[in-house]
Amino acid sequence: MFFYVAFIASGSLGGLIATSRLIGALANPSRAAEVPEILEGLAIDFGAASLFAFLYYRENNAKNAQIAKLSREENLSNLKLRVNEKRVLSVNAFRGIARLVIIAGPANFIEECFKFSEPFSEGLLERGVLVVPFATDGRSPNFECEEKEETKEMNAKIKRLWQLAPVYAAEWTKWIDEQKKLANVSPESPVYLSLRMDGRVRGSGVGYPPWNAFVAQLPPVKGMWTGLLDGMDGRVL
Repeated sequence: MFFYVAFIASGSLGGLIATSRLIGALANPSRAAEVPEILEGLAIDFGAASLFAFLYYRENNAKNAQIAKLSREENLSNLKLRVNEKRVLSVNAFRGIARLVIIAGPANFIEECFKFSEPFSEGLLERGVLVVPFATDGRSPNFECEEKEETKEMNAKIKRLWQLAPVYAAEWTKWIDEQKKLANVSPESPVYLSLRMDGRVRGSGVGYPPWNAFVAQLPPVKGMWTGLLDGMDGRVL
């Protein structure tokens, strides 16, 4: 970016010099023949200055956007999650361990997400997915499963998938509201956000998380392919 500033300064200085020459030539009829050449040089100088100013502006905006994105991800990593009655961890603690899927919306919406996830629970767990449900209306979602002997094992997997709970609701609300504002999403809209294994944002959207797509696209975290497919979480947003 230093070079952009240098080129802008050089072009602007050249333009000022050309402008002073142009004023002198216009004031002196004997130098009228110089005017076309001076005008050409003036156009080149100001054109170059404008071009490099545009390039500087674009790169500076991209740099600021990247810094803001990293800052938002850092703020997310510091938010707290309750694992069980005795254990609270930051989002950062799950890096390299799990792919978090954050769901924010009214309690009844989260309950629907819970029901839609049930057929994919085993596949999601195999891929290291853990859900972070955040009820924006202050109610506690009901995650009760039908207790039957033949579904006991599956129920345990479902509960493990949905075991995390956000702590310090005000901080979570602030972070989610900021993301909605940046994405031009209505404050009332239910949203989801999926993270890569390294804690960076993989995808997001309005409405229900695509559980089937997660199972189809994400590699398992156990077995012979572990490590080899770590880079296949998907591109960073």
